Amino acid sequence: MALPVAARIPLVAGAIGLSLSVLNQFTAGSVEPALERAGVLASILAVVLMLVGLLWTRIAPEPAERAPLQGVERLQLAEGLDPSLQRELAWGSALLLTATPAATLLLVWRGVVLLRRGLQPLEAGDQAFIEGAICERARQSGRAISLVDLRLYPGRAEFEALLPGLPSVVVQPLEDAGVLVLGGWSARCFSRSDLTWLEGWTRRLTGEWAPQLDAAAKAAVDRVAGAPGTG
Repeated sequence: MALPVAARIPLVAGAIGLSLSVLNQFTAGSVEPALERAGVLASILAVVLMLVGLLWTRIAPEPAERAPLQGVERLQLAEGLDPSLQRELAWGSALLLTATPAATLLLVWRGVVLLRRGLQPLEAGDQAFIEGAICERARQSGRAISLVDLRLYPGRAEFEALLPGLPSVVVQPLEDAGVLVLGGWSARCFSRSDLTWLEGWTRRLTGEWAPQLDAAAKAAVDRVAGAPGTG
């Protein structure tokens, strides 16, 4: 991959400086101690410049390109949610999709999907999401799991129902009650500040909104149990 202009400048300047310093040492009639010290210092500075150029892509990496994700923009809330809870879920999901590089998100509470927002699968039949080993591990550990490049993880199939082809995923536990899953537009796209936004909303959900979320999940389970053909 070609180095950016900002990286090539110190690299070229360092190479020229090192070459001139070596040339000056060889062409000097007599090597005085002062000239020798100056040559050593000049060579060190030139090497430092070259290292800055070579390490530039690590210091300031180019942002990854967005993946060509296929889906439709939707906001889906579980049936029968209290209006105040609907507003909270709509507000929080809009905040995360705006303030972070998330393409899609999903909230599972007590095994029930209460919220989906952002890009979603084109086919309605592909939308069922079932928590797997990664979500379970996040709940048990109580810490967010960030899968920075989903292609590298064997358990990536767990998130195919969220949106096929997602480059990255963050699984934020909601204590032991559920998970909040964010899918990113590109690999390594979520920063520490993005996770802070996520943790902030998580505290609201597991705090003041926990009773309403419990009631909503129970109502959803009761509706399924009472539906014709079940039981």
